[in-house]
Amino acid sequence: MSLHEGASAVLSAPVTEALTRLAQRQWGPQRHRQPVAMLGPGDGGPAECEAAYAVAHALAGAGMAVVCGGRGGVMAAASRGAVEAGGIAVGILPEDDDRHANEWLSVAIPTGMGEMRNGIIARSGVCLIAIGGNMGTLSEMAMGLKWGKPVFVMHGDVALPGAVQAASVDDMLAKVLACLLRP
Repeated sequence: MSLHEGASAVLSAPVTEALTRLAQRQWGPQRHRQPVAMLGPGDGGPAECEAAYAVAHALAGAGMAVVCGGRGGVMAAASRGAVEAGGIAVGILPEDDDRHANEWLSVAIPTGMGEMRNGIIARSGVCLIAIGGNMGTLSEMAMGLKWGKPVFVMHGDVALPGAVQAASVDDMLAKVLACLLRP
């Protein structure tokens, strides 16, 4: 499956309806001004990258901005999905310049902080969506959970207490949308 096919995966009627409600909300005063944080490994495989693309594409198409680590793999797939849906992808980079930023970022923010930038990513998201796993992803998830942020995970290697597991793109979107549409 190509990344484009991942975005056009058939979504359930409840998820499609929830995306429509989120899009309506994002045009009004009750919109989420914080982005969703998309987490995942820079060396994510095809399953992880296709899922990240599809989730980011759907959420950005409904008006949500995406923040990520700004590099390759899952981060690049999420950035591409967001931008190709007409949305905004912000990358919080570990380096002090943007030479290693993925090409789909709308905004690249070099921090010069190395992996410490994971705290900025975790803190900035209204919720955290982890697709795949590695130590950096786990650190972001753990910080998000510590700070009381909703954390959703798919294709994860390690189960963290409090993180909500998703079995598919549709399941992930259903769970994330339920969170984003809370009054």
